[in-house]
Amino acid sequence: MNLTQFNRILRQVFLLPVIALLITAGALYLQVRGANETVRLIQKADANIAQAAQVAKLIADEESGLRGYEATGDDRFLADFRQAEANIPAELDNLSSAVRLDPVQRDNLQDLLNEYQNWHDAFALPIMATVRAGGKANDVDLNLYGKTLMNKVREDLGAITKHAEGSRSVRIREWHRQVLNMVEALIAIALGMGVLIGLFTRSRLNAVSSAYRTSLEVLSHRAEEIFQSEQRLRTTLASIGDGVITCDFEGRIQMMNPVAAELTGWSQQEAFNCLLEDVFRIVNEKTGAVVETPVAKVKRLGGVVGLAHDTALIRKDGTRILIADSGAPIPDQTGEIVGIVLVFRDITLERRTQETLLANEKLAVAGRLAATIAHEIHNPLDAVSNLLYLLRTGGTEEESRQFIDMAESELARVTQISRAMLGLYRESRAPVPVDLKSILEDILLLMEHRFHELGVGIRTDLPSPVVVEAFPAELRQVFTNLITNAAEAASPGGEIHVSVTGAGGPGALVTISDNGAGIPEVVRSQLFRPFFTTKGEHGTGLGLWVSRGIVSKHGGRIEIASDTSAGSHGTVVTVSLSEKPEIATAAALPQL
Repeated sequence: MNLTQFNRILRQVFLLPVIALLITAGALYLQVRGANETVRLIQKADANIAQAAQVAKLIADEESGLRGYEATGDDRFLADFRQAEANIPAELDNLSSAVRLDPVQRDNLQDLLNEYQNWHDAFALPIMATVRAGGKANDVDLNLYGKTLMNKVREDLGAITKHAEGSRSVRIREWHRQVLNMVEALIAIALGMGVLIGLFTRSRLNAVSSAYRTSLEVLSHRAEEIFQSEQRLRTTLASIGDGVITCDFEGRIQMMNPVAAELTGWSQQEAFNCLLEDVFRIVNEKTGAVVETPVAKVKRLGGVVGLAHDTALIRKDGTRILIADSGAPIPDQTGEIVGIVLVFRDITLERRTQETLLANEKLAVAGRLAATIAHEIHNPLDAVSNLLYLLRTGGTEEESRQFIDMAESELARVTQISRAMLGLYRESRAPVPVDLKSILEDILLLMEHRFHELGVGIRTDLPSPVVVEAFPAELRQVFTNLITNAAEAASPGGEIHVSVTGAGGPGALVTISDNGAGIPEVVRSQLFRPFFTTKGEHGTGLGLWVSRGIVSKHGGRIEIASDTSAGSHGTVVTVSLSEKPEIATAAALPQL
């Protein structure tokens, strides 16, 4: 059951009692309305009785005033007669209005009017006329006739009153019946609505209870899944070879795996809820300056970040290790950052291995050039020895000067070769302006004998000056590797072309091409992998890998294009360098 269904059930449970109350109120209203109508009719009957009694009183006052005047002849007795006579028509009209809807009462009222008028005209007025004329009005028959007429008036008034009282009694009984019916109806409605509400509420509660049990089962299942997932996550984190630390948005450590604990020297319990910079203390490997923490960097940049290659971690015991790491934000469902995860590893051994490989590759390059350099130095030294012999055996002064000039020329060549050899591996602590023409000419000079052995021709296009800021020894290593590879690919009888041009902006583009057989695609895709070589025992498989790392360190790139077709075979290696690159202070070799 979802939230919408639950809200619908709540509305139903709430609205049903309201509807039941409204129905009960409607039924009660109808019952009360009927009872009120009956009460109104009872009140109307009471009004009719009272009105009839008022008419009877006025007629009685009129009759008593007539009797007093008849007995005494005194006009003062007629005051009551005249007052009653004046009020009777209005009261009869009121009575007529009250009973106009009742046919029986209308007939009774008509009889009353006729009998009253007959008494008034046929008896009362003649009696008053007789007494006023001085006659005697005590005749028995006449008075019995008047009494007979008044009795009929009283009978008509009694009929009107009796009928009103009968109607009143009927209405009272009807009212009692209505009250009883109303009570019975209320009881029946209350019981019916109570049972209906109870049954409906029970069905809804059963639905909610069933949904609640289902939800509990689902939640229990999900809790078990979450627990299993968390256990798998913990097992995975514990088995990862890298250190993993998770922090909240404020940078307080929430979890760290055993590798992270081993690398930092802090246990999970010690590091929990501590600020990352207190546990994960990182500094620059060379300067010792404090490095911005990954948490601060992630919050500042809002994405995945990494540390510089020369970052060192100060462990709890004060020792330092070189590390590489990355930090990533942990977003919530709305995309807001709620935490940071940090992954790092110890690269101290890896860095030492890379440095050793770099040194070995330098030695390999030196070994490949050793024979060539020895031959290049041996030939001038043999010439000097021969010239010295000629000087000792005598000769003309002119011949001696000529022999000395020739000896100095041969020694200058030896010095030039020696300086080029020393420059090939002379390290510098900071990048310096380097003339690429000078570097390439030195390398070509050292390799002249090798080119002669391989039968390779050299063509150069080296304008001067083309200057970039770099580590000259490292660039000599790169170009030595690339030119050697080109010469070996082009031999025998081939040609290599070495050129330097501007890179379309600040910087330089060094191109080394050969017209050899070309590099197959399957081999080209693996050229920059460490220890991959096509030279068998004569190659280390590190030359291109190290060269790419050095060029990347200088903010440049190496690109290789090759063609193996019969008509246009050959390989072109392009090295692009910036004029003033941001050079990292540590070697930027690719990862093994």
